[in-house]
Amino acid sequence: MPLISNFYGVVISMYFNDDEQHHKPHFHARYAGEEASFDFDGNIIAGTFPIKQTKFVVAWVEIHREELSALWELMQTDKQYYKIKGLD
Repeated sequence: MPLISNFYGVVISMYFNDDEQHHKPHFHARYAGEEASFDFDGNIIAGTFPIKQTKFVVAWVEIHREELSALWELMQTDKQYYKIKGLD
């Protein structure tokens, strides 16, 4: 599962060909032993995540939604990826 971004201890990853599990574009976030899957609107679709870090993830999604969508398409078809800038 490639690392696509990290910020404030939150690690963001996306699997290749991962449209089977949740049937919608999503990414995985990890922080201090917690893991959740988020859609591209910043909603948790599986798992649990600390409130403060969820707010960071939602802010990051707002800034990078178009990049996330493009990366999702690339990873589902070409098995390639790139990193997306974290929060400053």
